[in-house]
Amino acid sequence: MKDFSSRRSVLLLFCVFSLSVWTPAASEFRICSYNVQNFNLDKASNYRVLHTLTRIVSRCDICLLQHVVDPDGKAIGALLAALNRESERYNGHRYKSVTSTSLGNSPDDMEQYVFIFRPQQVKVTGEHQYKGKLSFDRPPFVIRFQSTKTAINEFILVPLHSNPKKAVQEIDQLYNVFEEVSRKWNNSNVMFLGDFHAGCAYVTRKDRKSIRLYKNSNFSWLIGDRADTTVTDSTTCPYDRIVVHGEPFLKAIVPFSSQVFKFGEDFKLEKRKVLEVSDHYPLEVTLKSSAPLLQATPLLILLTVIVRFFMPTL
Repeated sequence: MKDFSSRRSVLLLFCVFSLSVWTPAASEFRICSYNVQNFNLDKASNYRVLHTLTRIVSRCDICLLQHVVDPDGKAIGALLAALNRESERYNGHRYKSVTSTSLGNSPDDMEQYVFIFRPQQVKVTGEHQYKGKLSFDRPPFVIRFQSTKTAINEFILVPLHSNPKKAVQEIDQLYNVFEEVSRKWNNSNVMFLGDFHAGCAYVTRKDRKSIRLYKNSNFSWLIGDRADTTVTDSTTCPYDRIVVHGEPFLKAIVPFSSQVFKFGEDFKLEKRKVLEVSDHYPLEVTLKSSAPLLQATPLLILLTVIVRFFMPTL
């Protein structure tokens, strides 16, 4: 009886230790994508909008923002200042950004791609502005990242905010971008993300036959066709997408972690306040940790302990 009590005490201590060591937040590495719908200085000056956007971006280790109209950098500067505020630093992290030049076909239609990231979690190891301007209204601004925190270690992110009238053509041309950057950096761990307008009337099932990212089975579409990435009740469309190339990258992703983040529900915001930020919802996906111990299932650990300490007593 004394021996059984001793074993039970050891089990309880081990359970406490396991739960204190295994924390899901510590093992997560989240990549996000968000069409912030004309994010400019006026929008950044709205405290409520900036506060909500800060809460969204602070969930992510890397966050791609699209439809940024900020040629002088003041709007993104305000967002970074909010994220890095000393008295209210989110989760103890610091944030930096890397921004494309203004991209577009006319002065009234210029936008930027912006990646906001945690430098203590991930490093920028390369930048590449795709030059095929005839193919895209806003050619992808491609970033290569390296992180010792993830199972994939080094990967490439390719953003796209398509012209909806040219969505089929632009999504197909992403294959050319893939060939160029994978050859340039000798790395085929590529993720495409952004507002592709890849649904409803802009991209139909028939259209997929002419899109190489659909036809080639090496590309996996993580946000499905039944998803709704739009906020308004008038649309139910999977415009925003995340696509990854290759089995190694796919295996480095936490299963079922890709999702539309409907932050209005989490933050308890009315739809009109959600629409103040954007008429799109953000997307997110989680990469597996590089630390095997942190990926272990607590239940499996506990079962192992039970077998070891309790079975001999039966």
